[in-house]
Amino acid sequence: MMRQLIVTLSGMLLLASSAFERAAAQGADVSGQQLFNNACRTCHTVKEGDNRVGPHLHNIIGRKAGSLPNYRYSEAMQSADFAWDEDKLGRFIENPEALVPGNGMTPYTGVRSAEDKAKIIAFLKSSGQ
Repeated sequence: MMRQLIVTLSGMLLLASSAFERAAAQGADVSGQQLFNNACRTCHTVKEGDNRVGPHLHNIIGRKAGSLPNYRYSEAMQSADFAWDEDKLGRFIENPEALVPGNGMTPYTGVRSAEDKAKIIAFLKSSGQ
């Protein structure tokens, strides 16, 4: 059952990433919410208390990494000794494994565009207000 869930989520993530990359390549002005939906929403939400495959990201700025109650984080994330700020989020969104090795975010491959990362971070900040 778990294997089937992982395969299904992997497929959904690849499809969303592909659609997003096509829109970006065509020069479409993609909003932070659209970018979040395409890159993150398969596993995360910004609704407080709504943990899914990944923890909710409501009020992520200033929160200690791996600290939400009622969410089972990887040991690596529980051991991460920092609070989320814009720099850490940007680095994590681009390459989670580089910031927190063993974090459990596979098969997520990251968002490389500085502009897109900034839009996602701005959306996350606005959703926590």
